[in-house]
Amino acid sequence: MMEGNILKMKSQLNDGHVQYHLPMGDELVDMNALIGKKIKFSYKGQINCIATGEKISKSYNQGYSYKSFISLARCDMCIMKPETCHFDKGTCREPEWGEKNCFIPHYVYLANTGSVKVGITRHTQTPTRWIDQGAEEALPILEVKDRKTSGLLEVEIKNFVGDKTNWRNMLKGNYPEVDLYAIRDEIFDSIEPIIDDFDAEMLEEDLVTINFPIEQAPKKVKSMSFDKLDVIEGVLQGIKGQYLIFDCGVINMRKHQGYYLYLES
Repeated sequence: MMEGNILKMKSQLNDGHVQYHLPMGDELVDMNALIGKKIKFSYKGQINCIATGEKISKSYNQGYSYKSFISLARCDMCIMKPETCHFDKGTCREPEWGEKNCFIPHYVYLANTGSVKVGITRHTQTPTRWIDQGAEEALPILEVKDRKTSGLLEVEIKNFVGDKTNWRNMLKGNYPEVDLYAIRDEIFDSIEPIIDDFDAEMLEEDLVTINFPIEQAPKKVKSMSFDKLDVIEGVLQGIKGQYLIFDCGVINMRKHQGYYLYLES
């Protein structure tokens, strides 16, 4: 048996195939090795804030205490909506954190996550960001100097493609055949003056193809959570995004960051 507070699964892309490890206490659990096997997670009510380590009764924003949720820059609304960045107003919750994480190069990208979507990410977070979203294809299209600029460009591109992922379709594997290169070129033709205004670099990157370790995709998606279940047990059939796919349902492991779990396999 293994036990400990968990964090979101770490992922690596090796020759187009994703390898997952689950941080659990001081250990990293090789989750790919458990696919096809019956495993059991148990939860006995303990949650620790992933920022401070303090025991909490409820998790906010995927692993934080309420105090951390309202005080940390990484939990502010501008992380979800970068175009609302208020650093220049002197109201950033953590200016040093903002300088380190937001004032660095960012990519605007297209991805196929069951439909075509636009997204943004720090240049250091590829391909992790795409893996976490369950993208089977991804294509960086623009590089900009900071997070706010990437958010402003994302807002413009949302006039052409969406920015949401239907997580149920993503897990089922209902992916349309799309040409991300052609969509990129159409976007460039439509917003070229805006691209110049934001001093963005148009990229000609290769398409990134991602293969997830799945033996059997779910036909119906039943969501499971440790907020309702003390034990989740079943055959692990695959992993996609931050979801474990069991024969009895799926669970978003990122949502449960900070939960103290016990694992038997």
